[in-house]
Amino acid sequence: MKTFAQGINVEHKKQSTEHRNIEEASIPARVVIPLLQHTGAICEPLVKVGDEVVEGQKIGDCSKLISAPVHASISGKVTKIAKFPYPCGADEMAVVIEGNGNTEHRTQSAELRDIVTAVREAGIVGLGGAAFPTHVKLSPPKDKKIDTLVVNGCECEPYITADHRIMLERADAVIQGARLAAKAVNAARIIIGVEDNKRDAVKALRAVIRQQHIQEAPDGVEVISLETKYPQGGEKMLIKTLLDREVPSGELPFDIGVMVINVGTAVAIAEAVECGQPLIKRVMTVTGSGVKEPKNLLVRIGTTFQDIIDQCGGLTEDAAKVIMGGPMMGLALATLDLPVVKATSCLLVLNRKETQVFQEKACIRCGRCIGVCPAGLMPNFLADYAKLQDWDSAGANHVADCIECGCCAYICPSRIFLTQYFKAAKLALHLRRSSCR
Repeated sequence: MKTFAQGINVEHKKQSTEHRNIEEASIPARVVIPLLQHTGAICEPLVKVGDEVVEGQKIGDCSKLISAPVHASISGKVTKIAKFPYPCGADEMAVVIEGNGNTEHRTQSAELRDIVTAVREAGIVGLGGAAFPTHVKLSPPKDKKIDTLVVNGCECEPYITADHRIMLERADAVIQGARLAAKAVNAARIIIGVEDNKRDAVKALRAVIRQQHIQEAPDGVEVISLETKYPQGGEKMLIKTLLDREVPSGELPFDIGVMVINVGTAVAIAEAVECGQPLIKRVMTVTGSGVKEPKNLLVRIGTTFQDIIDQCGGLTEDAAKVIMGGPMMGLALATLDLPVVKATSCLLVLNRKETQVFQEKACIRCGRCIGVCPAGLMPNFLADYAKLQDWDSAGANHVADCIECGCCAYICPSRIFLTQYFKAAKLALHLRRSSCR
């Protein structure tokens, strides 16, 4: 099976925030910090109810490899450690901190000279959405030689402009973080891919490269402007577009000598290694027709979505749906009483007109879903297998390679909920494998 650089053209609707500078959100009076904000094992709390904590202090950690510590995003008192609603699924254990107004801040020890150790202690995960622990990604198997580090600045999902603003306002940190990541994996080449609807970001990054006299390609840092297409920022699609290499089914980018990080992750790496700054804040976009004042905000982890919406003027009268993430891959929320986590790139609020519900119809075998799938799958047949709960056939036809981009569902004239069927099939296969261990 091959990975094809296909995809679709969508209306990007970034105008309301693409020219708005990043604002630092107000310090919340209370934060709810989940102990699981990453792919992998949940952290154990390092504090107990009644403890006083300082901003930046580690409050949760885990000894397992695939995990990442969590830190206090404000100073205050731990008032509760219990399960709370989690924006990405079922309830998860979280630490509640009531702020005390203390502005003291704790950073990592200056003795952490090793890049991977500093990244791990800072709790950095992929900020593009997957939230995979970055220190694990920076520690590939010894038999895997990484020759190229790819920095993802595409931000192809409609509405979201957080990464765009990071590239404009923190271009130097993006470059520095990329160089540190490349050093950690001994990659000689760095390529930053940016869609061509962000030409100002391309200019900003190239200006830093010139100012710092950094060597450009083939052994150095290169910024490449790419066609604006969804999902151009998908990891495998981006590698295919930039390097004409295909990641085989069931394998990872390091199997073909490539590593991919997001621009926000690059900035977090630079801050961790150079300043000892743990990941307690992230940039996110708050936008859509259902919010009064769209903004790009630097938000503390654990701040409630309600607090964030209030800082953007509140909801409009016809607001109907709130989504964490973009319209293609985001998750609809049942409540705003949920915390910002490391994977929160956007809060999108849509009005009633934009949230009409369609009735699923029978597949007409038009093949459009096959034509746009960036993973080279056959979504029409995979949907049939999922409906029949024929998980073996779904697995044999590579449903695990689906990146859940939503291209097939977007293009389907029958309005079939294709992505949801594939998610169900992948979950069923995962549960089956887990029960066999």
